[in-house]
Amino acid sequence: MNQLKLWLGRSPFAQALLLTLFILVAAAGVYFSDKSVISFLLLLGSLLLLYLTTFRTSIKCGIGAVLLLAVIPFATSGGPAHQSYMEVATQCGIYIAMALGLNIVVGFAGLLDLGFVAFFAVGAYTYAIFATPQANKFISGHWFPLPGGAFWIFIVLGGFMAALFGLLLGLPVLRVKGDYLAIVTLGFGEIIRIIFNNLDKPVNITNGAMGLSSIRPPSLFGLSFTFPNQFYFIVIFILAIVIFSVKRLEYSRLGRAWKAIRENEIAAQSMGIPLIRTKLTAFAIGASFSGMMGVVFAAKQTFIDPTSFTLLESITILVMVLLGGMGSVPGVILGAALVTILNLQVLTELTNWLNQLTLQGIIHIPNSISPSKMQRLIFGAILVLVAIFRPNGLITAKNKRVDAERLKEQRLGKALSVLPPAKQQSGGVGQ
Repeated sequence: MNQLKLWLGRSPFAQALLLTLFILVAAAGVYFSDKSVISFLLLLGSLLLLYLTTFRTSIKCGIGAVLLLAVIPFATSGGPAHQSYMEVATQCGIYIAMALGLNIVVGFAGLLDLGFVAFFAVGAYTYAIFATPQANKFISGHWFPLPGGAFWIFIVLGGFMAALFGLLLGLPVLRVKGDYLAIVTLGFGEIIRIIFNNLDKPVNITNGAMGLSSIRPPSLFGLSFTFPNQFYFIVIFILAIVIFSVKRLEYSRLGRAWKAIRENEIAAQSMGIPLIRTKLTAFAIGASFSGMMGVVFAAKQTFIDPTSFTLLESITILVMVLLGGMGSVPGVILGAALVTILNLQVLTELTNWLNQLTLQGIIHIPNSISPSKMQRLIFGAILVLVAIFRPNGLITAKNKRVDAERLKEQRLGKALSVLPPAKQQSGGVGQ
């Protein structure tokens, strides 16, 4: 087995052949079956297999783009479960973007945030209020709902509003850290939810607990986006921007400042890192990603209410970051996808299958331990097992490798280039 791993690691051709066969088999299983959860999971797993190859980053990005934009949409279009598959993939993309935003705050900067779903709610309500007639109740005139083309502007606007709320959260909590920071952010998340729940009087802005319905779907060049397979491409586009931004930030000067604060605030401050500005930047950038996906969520669901943004959602996003590996971009992507697929598809399908066996009389499960009641228990048990056997996450964060000798040579060359030229001493006999 070890020799096979070594041979695969040294042979890019063998890796490409194995990856191609794996994708073809999984895609054929999805395309030619009415509904095959296992084949769909294997098709999504091909992205993980691609990450484990030794190809160059540019090649991985190219193959990944082909998989996401062509192979997965085409393979899932062959049966009646097309929209079901696309719904799971779309939800995965939304939660991955939010988990990457929280990873900036928790994984990079080391600031424990338990109210992250508040920024998701801000983005969702920013679009929902103006994409429904609700805005007419506090703005004179009948200008609303806005046309579907305004959705593309609201993606940016929702991210900006969430970033603004991130700054408002960051300002009062800069003096606290650790457990106290977690308590303050938890309270902030609940305050935002309660405000949206009660902001129906004296001026009706959010319609309170009744929520906002009939949210206008986005449109582009006359095409209306109403189905999950259409929202899938919107999510992939935004997710690509989020991943690119996070990867650029990770090893930038700002990213290194976040990690320095995470390791030791006093040492970071003594090195000249501005704590307040750096922490506020982490809150703002992380919140903006969540706000953008909140806009997409509101447009896709066409209905939102305060119950969509509870503390459980914040905990779930935090679990995605911890499960994948704090500070690890590929780990957070894997953790978010795994948790979303478990909740939306795997455990749901397992529950339905066990219920069918019970109805057919093949097995007998007491009502007290019915699958529908044990779904959260199974999910919790899986998380506990992962935490025990992979305490640092599924994919541990790795620091960027630096060639020390090459770095010394570069510094020596720069030092020599700035030295003044040696003065020539005149010879001969003094006068």
